[in-house]
Amino acid sequence: MIVASRSLLSFLLACSLQFILGFSDDSPGSKDATKTEAHTHSTRSMIVILLIVLVVFSLLSFLLFKLWRKKKREEQYARLLKLFEEDDELELELGLRD
Repeated sequence: MIVASRSLLSFLLACSLQFILGFSDDSPGSKDATKTEAHTHSTRSMIVILLIVLVVFSLLSFLLFKLWRKKKREEQYARLLKLFEEDDELELELGLRD
């Protein structure tokens, strides 16, 4: 599952980078250095923000999965205890145990 999520994460990152870089309005004839620096800075800041969002999303998904597993485990344990309690009552009713 971790391998699948890593590959999905890398795929989404690659697609988003292509999407961000596709909006580049650098033309081959423009030589304005300040415009290029500003564009590079905004692109880098977008990439950093995107990476932070992806990391936070991944951590949140992981924590929610862990909580879900813990809840399921507790429910199964409660069902197991209930099952054994019912068996004890059944044995007493049948007189198999004093």
